[in-house]
Amino acid sequence: MRELIQLAMKVSDNTPLIFIDPDTALWIRELEPDLELVPDRDNFEYVYRASDLAELPGKKYQKIRSHLNRFRRNCMSTVEPITPENLEEVMELLKKWRDWKGCDKNPVLSHEVEAAFYAVEHFMELRLRGFLLRVDSEVGAISIFERLNADTALIHFEKGLPDCEGIYKAINAETAAALADEVEYINRESDLGVGGLREAKLRYHPHHMVEVYSLKRPSPVSGGRCPSRVSFREHEVLFAALKRTN
Repeated sequence: MRELIQLAMKVSDNTPLIFIDPDTALWIRELEPDLELVPDRDNFEYVYRASDLAELPGKKYQKIRSHLNRFRRNCMSTVEPITPENLEEVMELLKKWRDWKGCDKNPVLSHEVEAAFYAVEHFMELRLRGFLLRVDSEVGAISIFERLNADTALIHFEKGLPDCEGIYKAINAETAAALADEVEYINRESDLGVGGLREAKLRYHPHHMVEVYSLKRPSPVSGGRCPSRVSFREHEVLFAALKRTN
């Protein structure tokens, strides 16, 4: 176990391991008390009560309800599950969203939309689920999610076009309403440190946050050389090996 952690320390930069969940962080602390584990706020995951997102109850959701009601008055919409029959329409929406957002000029958005395309291309084999929202028969928004565990659903993607104001609030509410009968919580992932995204997620009043940690070096790398970080795939393999040895 120690050898694997030492390997991570050797081959990567000053943050050898990232996205460490609380249970694994506790285990690493017991194993190697001298290692520094720091909270990674940008990657904390937002978890909401499904019923809150579906019903938007009380004064704290008043402004969101107003925006949602305005959307429903101004835009005639319908919602349907994503199926093999409408996957091509989902792909077309993602292409429109990519062009609207100028993803080719933004590396973060470019990677995000690539991941969304992959999810749609492998929708059935990944056992994903989702909804699309039509406005005047055209797909205007989508949500893609999966069942994380017995009481939680995980939203992977939520995309909408700007044609109707409030469309994101609409697909959010419709997805939550459908999931509220199945799960108690909805995990809407992290904000990645993006200010506007953080503000939007906090506005929905999360029930709790799932904390994640990063492993830091206790001292600078000697010799002034900073080894390159392991790739995402290498990190996955190493992390899986760490868990297996627990």
